[in-house]
Amino acid sequence: MRGRVALVVLSLALEAVSSGCERSMPAAPPGATPEDLEARVKALEGLIPDQAHIMEDVGDHFANLWFAGRAENWSLADFYLAETKSHLRWAVRRIPIRKDNQGREVNLVNILDAFENSQLVQLKQAVDSKERAAFEAVYKESLMACYSCHKAADKPYLRPRVPGEPASPIINFDPKADWPL
Repeated sequence: MRGRVALVVLSLALEAVSSGCERSMPAAPPGATPEDLEARVKALEGLIPDQAHIMEDVGDHFANLWFAGRAENWSLADFYLAETKSHLRWAVRRIPIRKDNQGREVNLVNILDAFENSQLVQLKQAVDSKERAAFEAVYKESLMACYSCHKAADKPYLRPRVPGEPASPIINFDPKADWPL
């Protein structure tokens, strides 16, 4: 009996979720003025995290990457490296061009491309080769590159460092640990 009820509930939920999937969403509500659309875009932008929030996630992932690499938990290090890369891309999609204090444009897309093609590639190589010493060296060099970006964006007060503790205390970094303890 319980199985049938669960199946019915699941079927109804799937139907509710999929209803309307065939309909296309109009580009703008009928009769919308440019002002209406501008207000709608502004409201939607207000729902998206700002770049500082996204970069805080980058910091958390990058900190956890350090502890995963130090513990030689290479699969976890690979995960946090991918999360770092993904969130960096998100941050740059959010604000691809920044103005410095003199009003000059700072192209974050170009900076990220350079960082991805150097530091992140080297970190990936160190993780894949499971070389802790190489990983630690490239990680520290990456912090310097991060700081260069912060300075270019007129945020020299954002000084990354080797973390003293993981951002996620709930994660066990020991690659030999038995779940969950």
